[in-house]
Amino acid sequence: MPFEEGSFDLVICNHVLEHIPDDRAAMRSLLRVLKPGGVAILQVPISLNTQATSEDPSVVDPKARERLFGQFNHVRIYGQDYESRLREAGFRVERKRLAERYPRQGLHPDEEAFLCWR
Repeated sequence: MPFEEGSFDLVICNHVLEHIPDDRAAMRSLLRVLKPGGVAILQVPISLNTQATSEDPSVVDPKARERLFGQFNHVRIYGQDYESRLREAGFRVERKRLAERYPRQGLHPDEEAFLCWR
């Protein structure tokens, strides 16, 4: 990203990382542009039934991607290891169900928010 280190107090990345071939580099870049104490909200689609993220960079056919990853332009489907990937990038992570706290906002009740601090 073309931003200087520590440029932002808040970063919102909503359903983007599943489209990025090198998501780990993207996570490190998101951490880099956060100010110390800054927060990032990093949402992705997650399989509730699998522990490990499923990805295969050799899959380029849109129909195969849709079958494997849930959408034609996804390059992975995250598993329950998403939180540990964020920690490996250097974030402090808290997982929350915001729909319970904000019931009138139209949030999906099964989706968790990943609040990440530098």
